[in-house]
Amino acid sequence: MSYDVVVIGTGPGGYVCAIKAAQLGLKTAVVEKLPTHGGTCVNVGCIPSKALLHATEMFAEAEHSLPELGVEVGKPKLNLKKMMEHRVKTVEQNTKGLDFLMKKNKIDIFRGSGSVAGKGKVSVKSEDGKVETVETKNIVIATGSAVAGIPGVEVKFDEKVVVSSTGALELSKVPEHLVVVGGGVIGLELGSVWARLGAKVTVVEYLDSILGGMDGEIAKQFQRMLAKQGFDFKLGAKVTDVSKAGKGAKVTFESAKGGNAETLEADVVLVATGRKPYTEGLGLEEVGIALDERGRVKTDSHFRTNVEGIYAIGDVIAGPMLAHKAEEEGVAVAEMLAGQAGHVNYDVIPGVVYTSPEVASVGKTEEELKKAGIEYSVGKFPFSANGRARAMLKTDGFVKILADKKTDRVLGVHILGFGAGEMIHEAAVLMEFGGSSEDLARTCHAHPTMSEAVKEAALATFSKPIHM
Repeated sequence: MSYDVVVIGTGPGGYVCAIKAAQLGLKTAVVEKLPTHGGTCVNVGCIPSKALLHATEMFAEAEHSLPELGVEVGKPKLNLKKMMEHRVKTVEQNTKGLDFLMKKNKIDIFRGSGSVAGKGKVSVKSEDGKVETVETKNIVIATGSAVAGIPGVEVKFDEKVVVSSTGALELSKVPEHLVVVGGGVIGLELGSVWARLGAKVTVVEYLDSILGGMDGEIAKQFQRMLAKQGFDFKLGAKVTDVSKAGKGAKVTFESAKGGNAETLEADVVLVATGRKPYTEGLGLEEVGIALDERGRVKTDSHFRTNVEGIYAIGDVIAGPMLAHKAEEEGVAVAEMLAGQAGHVNYDVIPGVVYTSPEVASVGKTEEELKKAGIEYSVGKFPFSANGRARAMLKTDGFVKILADKKTDRVLGVHILGFGAGEMIHEAAVLMEFGGSSEDLARTCHAHPTMSEAVKEAALATFSKPIHM
């Protein structure tokens, strides 16, 4: 049987691409080597981490916030086994949902490791070693990414003591001391899970700030909040060794600018220094598919590789390694293959750090606007001046809006606070339609809501806020 499109990999980019292609009438198949669909995101990333983040936030609420609200439940007791069962159940519900969607959309599934065997041919090698060739008009590479490790340092992951994000989601007990190598999204999210359950967390980061690439003012204030929660930070620190030591592990680092080495001992070390595109065993060299200097598949503005009929999306190509970015690319490719005009607006891809409080961002940072020489206006509003935030004891953080000084078009929005990941989307919609800060400020917002802080920040951008 020949297909219109075969998608290699069923993470967020791959499964969305396959579903959209099938919905548009294309004969579609997928190749997946794992027992379940969803890739890293659903199985060992976004979804299970959010299950633990929410559970530990509830634990912290019961311990610290409920008494202040007049709800006395006594000191909460941790049942880590039950918490992990919630994580597993959440993942199972999502993967079963994907099985249903594949069946509903009549997508054929080939189980095994997929590789490009030539133009219009995908080779599938099953676990028992059997190989079959699937013929197709188009191939979409959606193989995602893998743990990157530390450049120049050999790290031996046992997923018990020296762990990646996968192992950090499955610890059997709360470590007394967790050292996190990397001050990015993954490290801070998983660090906050174990910090709320009682672990001492030390973050070792090569850069001079956490959340590299996010708005600097937001990152600084967020770091202060995490420090109040018990996080310790070693910034501007170059890690030179991570190794097991006795029942635990140790991390050796020195100043990135040069200096004496320091060693931290820990029960568990989480290496969260980013991810790299997964291209291993895909047969890309054999068919002449070009890669860039960072090992990503090179594509044009229509996601085409240099080999006709072969496309690539998601973490395996350039751009932010975000599940929703991959999904948008999957939809765009499917639409293009069906003769439509698929498109992704990379200027409006929101990013969220699901800590407590959350950090959410869309568009340009102040640093990027300064570098580009763009004149801009800034409007800010703190949640401490928001009535709903006070009522919920969620007054940490603020909203920051950046708009073009001449046209008032909103260029970037950054939110640090409770529910920031939900609030960022009104900014994304506004920016998708080229809206101004005045457009947002003149849009009626329900009272009392946290989102009123977004309206007030917009008022502050082109005029003056009302409630400050």
